[in-house]
Amino acid sequence: MTAGRAPTDHEIKACCASAYSSDWARFLISDSMHPGGVGLTERLGDLLHLRSGSRVLDVAAGRGTSALALARRFGCHVVGVDLSPSNVLTARKRAAYIGLARSTSFEVADAETLPFTTGEFDAVICECAFCTFPDKRLAAAEMARVTRPGGRLGLSDLVRRTELPVELQTLAGWVACIADARLESEYVHVLEEAGFRQPLLEIHDNALIRLVEDIRGRLLGAALFAKLGKFDLAGADLDQARTIARAAEAAVRKGQLGYVLLTAING
Repeated sequence: MTAGRAPTDHEIKACCASAYSSDWARFLISDSMHPGGVGLTERLGDLLHLRSGSRVLDVAAGRGTSALALARRFGCHVVGVDLSPSNVLTARKRAAYIGLARSTSFEVADAETLPFTTGEFDAVICECAFCTFPDKRLAAAEMARVTRPGGRLGLSDLVRRTELPVELQTLAGWVACIADARLESEYVHVLEEAGFRQPLLEIHDNALIRLVEDIRGRLLGAALFAKLGKFDLAGADLDQARTIARAAEAAVRKGQLGYVLLTAING
């Protein structure tokens, strides 16, 4: 991408898909790929009233950690979609390994063009990814389309509460799920435009603080091990990662950046 130019939709999608399928991302933020880990995923499942027999779509499912957790915890069937073929392959292998291949499935798909029929799912979840979608209205409309009337949507995502520092408004900031974080009210408006109603918000800023602190600690460890020749940083921009992590932690502590669970009913 040319310096000083805003990233295109294609660049944003390609960079996010590549970054979140990398071993580097897994090292920094673990398999869950979002604040709060499996614990907040299960909290989202409770809010969506998932149960045995529920059919659930996980949008931007990554390596399948959340989908597998929901299938195991609630006995539901979960379909996970992700832009990264590598993530989808890993998710399928993990499901087979732990005996959940019959209750989960994974495929490559774009959140803005979901390959499912209208009303196919009882619930749709999207964790720490909605803010990276270039066309949020289209993604929300697609989620509403594939959710049955009366079905539920559950998002967990970053929110901004003031203007963010310039360090977080780069393409790297997009990849880190930060640059296009919106106000809570903006997310609610986008979902209501798509046909969702009765939005409910839960604040989980502490989960974000813990994740950012953990990432900064891992970055320090990565730098040390790299100097000792015990860690391969090939393809990783350590200085850029440090800048993003430092700016993100400051923004969270100043109340500029937070994390929420948002649920709503379709129709």
